[in-house]
Amino acid sequence: MTEKLFETALGISAPWFVAGTDFDAQARTLTIRVDFVAGSRFAIAEVSGEHPVHDTVCKRYRHLNFFQHECFLAVRVPRVRLPDGAVRQLEPPWAGKLSGFTLLFEALVLMLCQQMTFAAAARLVGETRYRVATICERYVELVLEHTDLSGVHELAIDETSRARGHDYITLAADALERRVLSVAEGRSVETIQALVAELDSRACRPEQIRSVSIDMSRAFIKGCAEHLPNARITFDKFHVIWHASTAVDKMRRIEQRSERSLKGLRWSLLKDRSRLSVRAAADLDALIAKMTTVRTARAWSYKEQLREILERKQINVVRAMLQHWCTCVMRSKVEPMKEVAALIRHHLDGIVAWAQTRQTNGFLEALNGLFQSAKRRARGFTRMSTIRTVIFLIAGKLDFSVINPHASQPTRN
Repeated sequence: MTEKLFETALGISAPWFVAGTDFDAQARTLTIRVDFVAGSRFAIAEVSGEHPVHDTVCKRYRHLNFFQHECFLAVRVPRVRLPDGAVRQLEPPWAGKLSGFTLLFEALVLMLCQQMTFAAAARLVGETRYRVATICERYVELVLEHTDLSGVHELAIDETSRARGHDYITLAADALERRVLSVAEGRSVETIQALVAELDSRACRPEQIRSVSIDMSRAFIKGCAEHLPNARITFDKFHVIWHASTAVDKMRRIEQRSERSLKGLRWSLLKDRSRLSVRAAADLDALIAKMTTVRTARAWSYKEQLREILERKQINVVRAMLQHWCTCVMRSKVEPMKEVAALIRHHLDGIVAWAQTRQTNGFLEALNGLFQSAKRRARGFTRMSTIRTVIFLIAGKLDFSVINPHASQPTRN
């Protein structure tokens, strides 16, 4: 009766059967012995027909816990003789992708590691952090091998820090599906080449990319021009506004030494006016009233004008208004904002492209934030392979059910 119950619970069917169970209360383990009917013949992948058993080997698989007790399957695994005389070991239908685990146990580990650190997941399932991380790395690489990227035409590329100092990794993401497609070390021209090479290996040809959104990094611009020949480069408005906001803050730092009314207005100048409190908005209005004498007020006005220009969708209008804006700024005495005007003039085509493509790296910045949060919880990562695995678990939207029917499918949002 007990054996039949476990067979039903485990989904074991002929010719496999549960031969018995061993329960060790002191060690808090349950071992389920699985065997096969004598005289059975087995099919082997890529070899037609069913083949006789040559001999057997005993293998032990970690399974989902039985209540609070660790559960293991002790299986007599057959090795079958093929028509050409070769002997090959059979993979039981419940065997995982990593030796010593069942598919159900690996599916649990994947689910946990998408929500917590490898160390935390390891404590929950009673395994080492190394084995938990290895399961995740193995699944990520297997799913990536099965992923077809032939339908990707728009990319977003951005960098994020992997450690303190100037140590970076760069991510390439599908701008429409909003999922990470490739990860590479550094933020140089060679990094873009490595990203493109990885995408090419998964059927995403460089020639099929029509649009790419990047920041104004010279290395990114050069790398995309060299390795994505048909891609139209877009600099999204958020990067442009960030430069303008930085210029406003720089002007405030310079001027507040002599203009005491600027004290305490840093965040009021940087935030969207619609999000300010009544008091903060009143203080900002009082500052704007001094526009003729306070350069910080003029810098804030230039930033807001730039924001309004980039909200328009007519390419020719945006181009003309940006050129006029740059001319006005260059004639002013707001020195930090002149750097922004020079930057816009140098990258005008890519900024104007935003009016048409509306392609942004904003979602990628959010994904970078999730990775940084995971990095802090884990107290940092040392290996690039671990970083790569964590990023794909968090932001790759990988469909693990392709290789493990018990794993959950990604959420498309």
